[in-house]
Amino acid sequence: MTGIRPPIPLPTFAESGSVSVDTPPPARTDGPSAGGPPTPGPPDAGREAALTQLFETHYTGLLRLAVLLGADDAEDIVAEAFCQLHRRWSRLRSAEAALPYLRSVVCNLARMRLRHLQVIRKHTDWTTDLERSAESVALLHDDQKALIEALQRLSARQREALVLRYWLGLRESDIAEAMSISCGAVKAHTSRGMATLTKIMQERR
Repeated sequence: MTGIRPPIPLPTFAESGSVSVDTPPPARTDGPSAGGPPTPGPPDAGREAALTQLFETHYTGLLRLAVLLGADDAEDIVAEAFCQLHRRWSRLRSAEAALPYLRSVVCNLARMRLRHLQVIRKHTDWTTDLERSAESVALLHDDQKALIEALQRLSARQREALVLRYWLGLRESDIAEAMSISCGAVKAHTSRGMATLTKIMQERR
């Protein structure tokens, strides 16, 4: 089994050539009322240490998240998510908002990547499934690989809702924040996605 790519040094996240996604950091809800002075975010002095800790603790989990969402360039997506977090660190409401922000960026980037690949496939003769790097595929067990194939038949929103709910075990409010939708929409996507996924998996037996 091939191991994952060696961790990318955090200093390379400071400037990325990847396309940036307009994913605003979670809004600050603990500050003064409108019109008052802005509430400062987490101090920049602790940014590098906090990012290093986040990278060491959550890199593999975010990589699996990107793979489960169908991205064929999971490593690049996670690296870009950390790049965006590095640039926008001072705009976070607190250091605790960093991980939800990373998840949100990974979801958005994976969604954009799949749309891009769909456009490319319409103008090429590709007939095979999307290729994924050996490093990404090696992170998954056989049953997870089968699940990946089934998840690809769902809509992007349904896939995201199911992965965030049943793989990461997030609450509806956290899923809503990661997907930038309402809790009601999360319930709808989860219910419809689970019904479709159950049908697909039963057909595979």
